[in-house]
Amino acid sequence: MNFDTPSDLIQPGEGGRGQWAKPTTGVLPYQEIERMIADGQIRGAVAVDPSQIQPASLDLRLGPKAYRVRASFLPGQGGTVMEKIDQLDGRPELDLTGGAALERGCVYVIELLESLNLPHDVEALANPKSSTGRLDILTRLITDGGTAFDRIDKGYKGRLFLEVVPLSFSVVVSQGSRLNQLRFQRGASTLSAKEVRERHALGHFAKVADGDTLIPPRDTLVPFSIDLQGGGKGAIVGYKARKNARKIDVDKPRAYPVAEFWEPLLWDQGRLILEKDEFYILATREEVAVPPDLAAEMLPFDSQSGEFRVHYAGFFDPGFGWVDGKAQGSRAVLEVRSYGVPFTLEHGQIVGWLDYRRIANGQTDMVYGEAIKSNYQGQGIALAKHFIPDSAG
Repeated sequence: MNFDTPSDLIQPGEGGRGQWAKPTTGVLPYQEIERMIADGQIRGAVAVDPSQIQPASLDLRLGPKAYRVRASFLPGQGGTVMEKIDQLDGRPELDLTGGAALERGCVYVIELLESLNLPHDVEALANPKSSTGRLDILTRLITDGGTAFDRIDKGYKGRLFLEVVPLSFSVVVSQGSRLNQLRFQRGASTLSAKEVRERHALGHFAKVADGDTLIPPRDTLVPFSIDLQGGGKGAIVGYKARKNARKIDVDKPRAYPVAEFWEPLLWDQGRLILEKDEFYILATREEVAVPPDLAAEMLPFDSQSGEFRVHYAGFFDPGFGWVDGKAQGSRAVLEVRSYGVPFTLEHGQIVGWLDYRRIANGQTDMVYGEAIKSNYQGQGIALAKHFIPDSAG
């Protein structure tokens, strides 16, 4: 997929909407997704619910059957998902219509209720939803003939499947559960390095506390760093997942006590040692913002800079951290896992990059946190919505 061609910059202004280039290419917004559904380019075995449509993405729903397989896979050119499931002993199937448990460490493949009939100039990318990442559930979209996870080629016509691997907790899922999301793109969506610098200087992308230093962009990417200071001595700076906790129903918000599933991490001189194969919830030092005319993707961390992975749910809709027409900022919550060996993180260390992308036509009819109910707008160190907030700390 070619997402690399920059757009020309138009005279900047102070606002976040209507001041910059409005190309016809870019990430497709709410109203375009509505049109795709009406035109049959997005189809549902059960009619698509309007609540699935987000400012610049579409929530996808699990279908009625899950298959447990021996290993992850890609069908490859000419192959189908169901053929691979049969080869990997993916039967008998699990019935999800009344809910079913997916065991920690096991690989499942589930056909989604949605299917696609994309036009020749539209492609798509998938990400886990934020709550899915915060439960440490690995999800990856698979298509018939697919050669890469989470990527759908221009003009794809066919079914969608989701690989689901619970890593820290066993979970209960049902038909209709929403674990991942899809965003669509027509043509190029990248910003120029000049626009990134200028909008960063205007405070459109990130803020830090008074007296703190904001790290400048690198080319078209905006860095973010880890917050391990919090409120200082005695403060909670993050959480580590507990082992062998009970199952979590992904469709039950605010149903589980925090202490049963998470160990709080207290301030320790601005330092944290990531233990091998443990899962952590942490937060950025920066208060991140996404103007209403843009979306953003959190890119995987460069493994040469440390043996850990940051962030499953790498997509930020237009308007994240944006309130009353201004960038107020909202901490980005990080899902972190260390691999191979223990690794030391220090406060302020860069742990990833935000890649801002244009919204096609420069605006969406729905902005994150305004027209929709978001569990995470204005968040600090926010665990998934399934946990009872008052029991934290």
